[in-house]
Amino acid sequence: MQHTVEVAFSGADGLDKARAFKPELVLCDIGLPGMDGYEVARRMRADAQLRGATLVALTGYAAPEDIIRCTQAGFDSHLAKPPDIAALQRLLSGIANG
Repeated sequence: MQHTVEVAFSGADGLDKARAFKPELVLCDIGLPGMDGYEVARRMRADAQLRGATLVALTGYAAPEDIIRCTQAGFDSHLAKPPDIAALQRLLSGIANG
């Protein structure tokens, strides 16, 4: 299985890269400089070319209300930092297998 990866260091940069790259999967932090991860998710879901991507919040914000807020913003999954590698592998495997 082959993957191509893009990296961004701010919400705005991530959104720009997503528009150019059209990813199938996005691992996104919430506490990003400028535009936070919640806004990135909302904008991706509003964009016809990006709304089909699987969005995973990978963040230190792991309280129950943070998980609810991620879901409300449009994330498909939530993983707390540091992520459990087995959980991340299961998530990625599930996405790859449709």
